[in-house]
Amino acid sequence: MYEENKIKDIVNCLLYDYDDNRYINKIDLDNQPDKKAIIDIINKLFKIIYPGYYTDKVYKIFTIKNNMAATIEDVIYHMNKQIMIVLKYCKKFPFLGDVEIEEKTREITFSFMSKIPQIREYLETDIQAAFDGDPAADSRDEIIMSYPGLFAITIYRIAHELFLLGVPMMPRIMTEHAHSLTGIDIHPGATIGRYFFIDHGTGIVIGETTTIGEHVKIYQGVTLGGLSTKGGQSLKGVKRHPTIKDNVTIYSGASILGGDTVIEEDVVIGGNTFIVNSVKKGTKVIAKAQELEYKK
Repeated sequence: MYEENKIKDIVNCLLYDYDDNRYINKIDLDNQPDKKAIIDIINKLFKIIYPGYYTDKVYKIFTIKNNMAATIEDVIYHMNKQIMIVLKYCKKFPFLGDVEIEEKTREITFSFMSKIPQIREYLETDIQAAFDGDPAADSRDEIIMSYPGLFAITIYRIAHELFLLGVPMMPRIMTEHAHSLTGIDIHPGATIGRYFFIDHGTGIVIGETTTIGEHVKIYQGVTLGGLSTKGGQSLKGVKRHPTIKDNVTIYSGASILGGDTVIEEDVVIGGNTFIVNSVKKGTKVIAKAQELEYKK
């Protein structure tokens, strides 16, 4: 009886705690995005982007195109549904009524789907960069099916197109899903060129206003971040993260910070370096060797 009363008291206490207007108490199930549905969209987009690798093995080769058509239609339907929710939920377009939001949602969905061939074009170069840059890679198939760097880059390239179309929240849910599985944190607002290769990848952070050129190679533990976030929301829209130009290699543990920091072409950034100033073209930056002490 004592335990039953205690449980009842706790339940009532917690239910009472929901009654005020704190943001944490918000309950609006009809107008909140569904993370599970968004992750399901990602999985189906992988089938569309890499049809020979992620398509269900029960399908025969001669039925793949028919089943792909059904997958594409399914993605359009569910993406349309989730985009409509986030547009209303985040009030990105407060001046639009329900009919206008439906029209805007369809426009965004179709615009995104039309970008998939371009996404595939970029990913083809990313796969090539990984194969050319990693002597441990036996084949491109191995890269597509097992490399966490390519997995994170693929989700980033999907999310980035939605980000450019002005879709709130959904792109970040996508890249944070990749982050949770790979340890690679790429903000969907970052701009990344062709032939991008992440080797190993764990612990990489690429901030929202980062710009990365072509043929850039990054190792694990690299941070492309801001110097300070002390300004909070007042820094929104400000260039806070570095610019990395073409043919740059950044080795493990390096931190490159600040919106005014530019790493020019053909630079090599050594491991465990801390950089807050621009680096000129063709430079090699190396941290001084540590003094090691050996004890028996």
